[in-house]
Amino acid sequence: MPTDLEIAQAAKLRPIQEIAELMGLSPDDLDLYGNYIAKIHLDVLDKLKDRPMGKYILVTAITPTPLGEGKTTTTVGLGQAFKHLGKRSVIAIRQPSMGPTFGIKGGAAGGGYSQVVPMEQFNLHLTGDIHAVSAANNLLAAMIDNHLHHGNELNIDPFSITWRRVVDISDRALRNMVIGLGGKSDGVPRETGFDIAVASEVMAILALTTGLKDLRERLGRVVWGYTRGKKSERKPLTAEDIKAAGAMTVLMMEAIKPNLLQTLENTPALVHAGPFANIAHGNSSILADLIGIRTADYLITEAGFGADIGAEKFFNIKCRYSGLKPDAAVLVVTVRALKAHTGKYKIVPGKPLPPELLEENVADVEAGAANMIKQIENVRKHGVPVVVAINSFPTDTEAEYEAIKRIARDAGAFDAVVATHWAEGGKGAVALAEAVAAAADQPNEFHFLYELDWPIKKKIETIAKEIYGAADVKYEPKAERQIKRYEASGFGNLPICIAKTHLSLSHDPKLKGAPTGFTFPIVDVRAAVGAGFIYPLAGEIRTMPGLPKHPAAENVDIDEEGRIVGLF
Repeated sequence: MPTDLEIAQAAKLRPIQEIAELMGLSPDDLDLYGNYIAKIHLDVLDKLKDRPMGKYILVTAITPTPLGEGKTTTTVGLGQAFKHLGKRSVIAIRQPSMGPTFGIKGGAAGGGYSQVVPMEQFNLHLTGDIHAVSAANNLLAAMIDNHLHHGNELNIDPFSITWRRVVDISDRALRNMVIGLGGKSDGVPRETGFDIAVASEVMAILALTTGLKDLRERLGRVVWGYTRGKKSERKPLTAEDIKAAGAMTVLMMEAIKPNLLQTLENTPALVHAGPFANIAHGNSSILADLIGIRTADYLITEAGFGADIGAEKFFNIKCRYSGLKPDAAVLVVTVRALKAHTGKYKIVPGKPLPPELLEENVADVEAGAANMIKQIENVRKHGVPVVVAINSFPTDTEAEYEAIKRIARDAGAFDAVVATHWAEGGKGAVALAEAVAAAADQPNEFHFLYELDWPIKKKIETIAKEIYGAADVKYEPKAERQIKRYEASGFGNLPICIAKTHLSLSHDPKLKGAPTGFTFPIVDVRAAVGAGFIYPLAGEIRTMPGLPKHPAAENVDIDEEGRIVGLF
């Protein structure tokens, strides 16, 4: 089979104006970036307000292996499949960071015959949104250090500054550093570091904003440090206090417009924002969803990592701010991942899979299915019907598929369907689309997991116990202090965005399946006030990845005709 890049480069794309017409948009609603990419003006929201809303479908997954289980590929394939059923669909997904693209994960445009195109631009810069996020983030950082240099009129406690600079490349050498070295004219020395751009709170704000005015207000609320003084007298300092929020908003005025692309089968694809799913909420933008849901019969969006992370944050953070209610969810499952959840197999990115993992083993599928059962439960706890999509691989067997279907249905899934969209495109996901359509027609009982006026600890413990399976939660002294500080500062009514490993339902990546009875550790608690959530940290969470020994960037080049090669 051709590579993803070869498939994408052979695709027959339609002019982006024609894709916009499928959504009922006109050329006047677009800013063109060449023939096949456009940005959509936000004033279409007013134009579309009287149109009926389509069905809102979330694609999530079981706890993935380090290789991923094909959520984006399934999202794209499902969107293409509805076209085969004579239905209009729009997909909405995140823009990938170039850190993972040039590292080990690769791109995020889907795969095989279920991709978003043009694939090269999708994975490399696109329309520059991530760079706008970096510029806005780094402007605030520069203004903070400049204020220190010029006398510190705000009485900033330098040790309280949490705002770090960002860059959209994985570079472990930038994680920790001392700035301001050299001399008096070079600034005030202090410890800080870099995060990857998609971990910036500015990116989370872009994903959660509902318009330009809201964006300006959210950026103004960003808390980056505290004043000096006694604990009872220390005050949070915001981007508004240092007069940076207006200029940050100006830098984001183009980035706030969702990007329009297409799939290999010419289905509209909205690509906007890319917050990480561990430190942030891991979902594409509310603005894209608000546009897409009024321009199609089905809007299909994706949440990062497993249902315990991306879907939980989709339900309890994104849906709170958007006001949208999901009609159904798709839980992506693979045979190999269920076998891996027995704990018997070691999967290492960049190395071949263990041969025994590829052999038929129904017993291992049944044993590892505990994770699928728990993730089905996690979705259903929010009142949303769920369809299990078995993402097919050539080494799978019918006996393994039948075991998954039986267990999924017994666990409360609306249905479980094998999908071959990677190899066959939309045609391979028609049965999945039919099942999703039927699930979306069921009575909707969507509800949040917790109330915002609950104490911070009660919200954390509800997530840890109900979604992860923890028996108890333990708070380090630093986390206890931060919780008291945030509640005293008036931030206690924000939703919770727990940062933890994506490789286990628990905090420990070594605990596979569906562990229970463990104590969930909270080592620190931070506030993204502008984005609008509190994020507790369960262990050490890297906000700046490192490159592997042989990064994917080594394979990327151009050929004699100037075409990109080696990009997956």
